Amino acid sequence: MKAFDLIVIGAGSGLNLAVEAAQHGIKTAIIEEGHLGGTCLNRGCIPSKMILHSADVADMIRNSTLFGINSTFKINFKKVTERATKLVDSESKEIEKNLLITKKPVLFKGRAKFIGPKALMVNGEEIIGNKFIIATGTRTLIPPIQGLDTVLYLTSTEALRLTTLPKSMIIIGGGYIGAELGYFYASMGCKITILQRNQLLIPNADKEVAELFTKLWKKKYNVITGVEVNKVEKSGKNIAVYYNGSNSKKVVAEKILLATGRKPNTDWLDLSKCGVKLSKSGYAIVNPFMETSVRNIWALGDVAGVYQFKHSANLEAETVLNNILNTKKPINYYPMPWAIFTNPQVAGVGFTEQEAVDTRKDIVVGKYFYKDTGMGSALKEKDGFVKLIVERKTKEILGCHIIGPHASILIHEVVVAMKADKLKALDLLRTTVHVHPALSEVVQRAARNVRV
Repeated sequence: MKAFDLIVIGAGSGLNLAVEAAQHGIKTAIIEEGHLGGTCLNRGCIPSKMILHSADVADMIRNSTLFGINSTFKINFKKVTERATKLVDSESKEIEKNLLITKKPVLFKGRAKFIGPKALMVNGEEIIGNKFIIATGTRTLIPPIQGLDTVLYLTSTEALRLTTLPKSMIIIGGGYIGAELGYFYASMGCKITILQRNQLLIPNADKEVAELFTKLWKKKYNVITGVEVNKVEKSGKNIAVYYNGSNSKKVVAEKILLATGRKPNTDWLDLSKCGVKLSKSGYAIVNPFMETSVRNIWALGDVAGVYQFKHSANLEAETVLNNILNTKKPINYYPMPWAIFTNPQVAGVGFTEQEAVDTRKDIVVGKYFYKDTGMGSALKEKDGFVKLIVERKTKEILGCHIIGPHASILIHEVVVAMKADKLKALDLLRTTVHVHPALSEVVQRAARNVRV
């Protein structure tokens, strides 16, 4: 039986924490049954952004005639996905190799299961610890759709690694995963159909942003919103998907992709043996210090269910490490940005306008369109905008939402201003000299349009 001061379960954002803890002299173990690096490196943000860049390039060439350039091109789909696969697999193997050499932390490859308050079983071997960190992430939630067990379906994991481009694909779910993968496959030349339960795509975004996004996508792709999928079945070499219950309609495609939400990986840990409390959805319940209901057991990342971002997971890992090594401090998420890497790009931080209204904030809104700036005009951007939600009395920026080119970059000016001084962020955006005609002028002008 091996004993450790600290045991980290999950080698995503938990990996950096485990390495730093070991470097501080803490006898640390890390347990991972899959590829090291977690969801982000292996089947999430890194490979997806690599293939999405190829989608951006294809879209740019496809629309080059708008800028007086005629061009034709051919897509090597296998090369597109293999470029991402080879990189992430290489990095993951390198991480594992280094851990096996240094043994700081000690690596256990396998699935962990609690067998007592301070004991785990991994591959038939019992290991014990004084402190534990649960960082096991999430996986695709598989919905109870009739016939799903009779067909081959894709999740985001498989969709990132296909080497042959399907002629057609039905995507069930229109959140950020469905949107990003839909954009990728459509840009590569696959005919996509998106079936979305909500009336809007990316429904967690600001409503005005989601409405514009949905409108633009319905012009480009076959997007069907406000529907329930009730059955799937084989249809020759294709798959038929039925939706809308008793008034059932059918769409047929070569492949189907489930983008139906995420499920926390807590069900196989047998947390009843250690007493960690879970939410109704199975997420580990944590306090502001990332502590679970059990002393000396923390949870971080997607499995904690606070945010579902890699950058928030990294922040949580830093917080937990500090609280193990030093005087503990609560986590400070403010302000937490996010982005969706589609065309158009979408990014946001803070309250949506609806959330501000629902919490009875007295707000004013400042909005500015890309097309009314020099660079926006150069890019021929017709629809995109920046939108600031500001509390009238204090002038605090409660939220910012952007839809349009480079939204994922532009949002950071607002994030930095909010972090620097939440009550003077608006003035900072207004008065800071912006390069003309840089695209960032659209943020400045949105700030100047806030009438407080």
